[in-house]
Amino acid sequence: MIPVPADPAARRGALLQRLRDSGPFGFGASSLGNLYEPMSEEQALETVAAAWDGGVRLFDTAPFYGFGLSEHRLGLALSSRPRDAYLLSTKVGRLLVPDEGGGTAHGFRDARPFRPVFDYGYDGVMRSFEASLERLGVDRIDFLLMHDIGRATHRSEHERHWRDAVDGGFRALAALRDQGVVGGVGLGVNELAVCEAAIERFDPNLFLIAGRYTLLEREGAAFFERCSAAGIGILAAGVFNSGILATGTSGAGPARFDYDEAAPEIRGRVAAIEAICAAHGVPLAVAAHRFVRTSPAVTQTLLGLRDPRQVEAAIEGCRLPIPPGFWAAIDALD
Repeated sequence: MIPVPADPAARRGALLQRLRDSGPFGFGASSLGNLYEPMSEEQALETVAAAWDGGVRLFDTAPFYGFGLSEHRLGLALSSRPRDAYLLSTKVGRLLVPDEGGGTAHGFRDARPFRPVFDYGYDGVMRSFEASLERLGVDRIDFLLMHDIGRATHRSEHERHWRDAVDGGFRALAALRDQGVVGGVGLGVNELAVCEAAIERFDPNLFLIAGRYTLLEREGAAFFERCSAAGIGILAAGVFNSGILATGTSGAGPARFDYDEAAPEIRGRVAAIEAICAAHGVPLAVAAHRFVRTSPAVTQTLLGLRDPRQVEAAIEGCRLPIPPGFWAAIDALD
C-alpha cells in the first residue's frame, strides 16, 4: 500500500512534490518496447541503469509499448532497486490479446506476440492494471494513466470509448487510488480537449501530455497554468515533437513531427531555431528540453532515450548554462 496523508489536499501536494523531486527528468520507456528500431535486452538494462546513475527516479511505461515488452524490461531493470526509491507510471486503456503474429506493428519492432485492443471500461481497466503489475513485478503503481483516450486517436469511435471511460474506467481508476495500490491517476494523451473534459468527470492528479508545449507549439500553456492552479500535475512528454527537435533538419534519417514526416513549414521553423542555437552554442535537443522546463506549470518532463550515451547527454544538457538573450531570440521567432 502507498502511504498517503489523510487530507486530500495534502495527499495531492505530496504526490506532486515527489514528482518534482524525481530527478533531472523522467525516463520514458517506449524505446524499451523497440519503438522504431529494436534494442537488445542488455542495451535496455544498461540504459535504465545509466538513467538511475544520473539521478532519474521517475520511470514511465505502458502495455502498448512493444505489447508488454517495455513493462517487462523496465520491471527487470528496476527489480534490484528499492521500491520506495523511485516513482513508476504505467497506463490503462488497452488489453493485450494473444496473437501468434507479433513482429512489427504500430511502430514497434519485434514486439511480443499480442494484439492491443482498446478497452476503457471498468473491468478492462482492472484487468490491464493487474497484468501490468505482473509484467513489472511490483505490487503498486505510483501513477496510473488512461492512455490515448480522445478524438485525435479514436476519431469516429471517440464517443463510444468516452462513454466507456465515463461509465466505468474513471470509476476504476478512483477505486484503485482509494485502495492505495495506485498513488495518483489521470490521462496520458496527445491532446488537450479530452483533458479539459476529464476534469469535469473525475478527479485527476496528473496529466501526461505529449507535444502540446514545445519550441514548435505553445498550445498547452494556458491549460497547463489552469492545472497548476487546481493542483493537477503536468508531466510534459514529447518535448522533441516525436523527433525533429532532437535530430534537427540535416540528419540522415527522416525528420519526424508528431509521428509523421515533418512538413516543409515545420522544417523551416526548426532550421531557424537551429540557427539561433548555433549562434549561442546551445544544442537543439538541449534547447527543446530546457524550454519546456522553463514553465513553472510543468511538474516534470519525460524523455524517451535509447542508450546510455543519450541518457548521459540529456543529463549533461540539464546542467549546461543557457546564455543571456537566448530565450529572447527564440521568442522573437513568433
